[in-house]
Amino acid sequence: MKKSLVFLLLVVLIAAGAIEWTYAAFVAPGPAAKSGSTTDVVIKPGIGIKGVAQSLADAGVIERPEVFQIGVRVLGKAPQLKAGEYAIPSRASMQAIMTILIEGKSIPHKVTVAEGLTSRMVYDIVKADALLKGGAGAVPPEGSLLPETYLFQRGDTRAELIAKMHKAQTELLDKLWANRAAGLPIKTKAEALVLASIVEKETGIASERPHIASVFMNRLRIGMKLESDPTIIYGITKGYPIGRRLLASEVHGATPYNTYVIAGLPPHPICNPGKDSIAAVLNPLSTKDLYFVANGSGGHVFADNIDTQTKNVIKWRKIHLKGEK
Repeated sequence: MKKSLVFLLLVVLIAAGAIEWTYAAFVAPGPAAKSGSTTDVVIKPGIGIKGVAQSLADAGVIERPEVFQIGVRVLGKAPQLKAGEYAIPSRASMQAIMTILIEGKSIPHKVTVAEGLTSRMVYDIVKADALLKGGAGAVPPEGSLLPETYLFQRGDTRAELIAKMHKAQTELLDKLWANRAAGLPIKTKAEALVLASIVEKETGIASERPHIASVFMNRLRIGMKLESDPTIIYGITKGYPIGRRLLASEVHGATPYNTYVIAGLPPHPICNPGKDSIAAVLNPLSTKDLYFVANGSGGHVFADNIDTQTKNVIKWRKIHLKGEK
């Protein structure tokens, strides 16, 4: 009987020692990062606690995967661990790593969609990103995506990201449309996007956009053709740079988009306009201007009559020719 008690006591002491050692190992600082201050670790979905522990060990952020499993199981946290891509700090303990995986704060990645890109261009950017997965679906309608920087996590789908861009554009347009100026010659959100896409391609200077928009609004009001060069280019290249001056035959060439030929707006946007261009169209400056021409330094000069416009054009051509010498 005495021997049995001694044996039982030894078992208890060994077990207590093992628990204490396991706990100490679980909360102790882990390995140092091989380079930098963090180590990137990808935890795939559906691999279970054993797979999570092995992934951490393979990445070199823990040394004893079995201890990580025991610690997480004892604490009842295994179901809370989330898949994702994580930046594990150098020397992080297993307990700290467990907390990081529970919080699910994956490393964010980003895709930047510049203003003025066509939907095909945006689609190709998303499709080419190796950190996304799955198909991208069909090319979205022109003008339906909001130019912005979008954060995503490794493993997010391409279709989800494109849907996010579309939702952002819809929500922005709804918000700005509700606060549009009275008496605009555009009657629908779709028309607003079309005109905003033209304004977007006419100038890269945000402060000019309300003025550019006012010129087009004034032209629409009196039934004057918009005569926007970017609409010619879209009809030729679908928005890709033409790389040369437009030919006279192209200026007068009939396409559904060429606003030197058609009256009013093209059938759909010629690019994805940014928030500044949409806002400019829905709240343009109040002017009488009907013309504008590049001033040779990135901006434009405006005129409310053809005589002043002609003088501005002659002046710009002199500046342009001088710059070519």
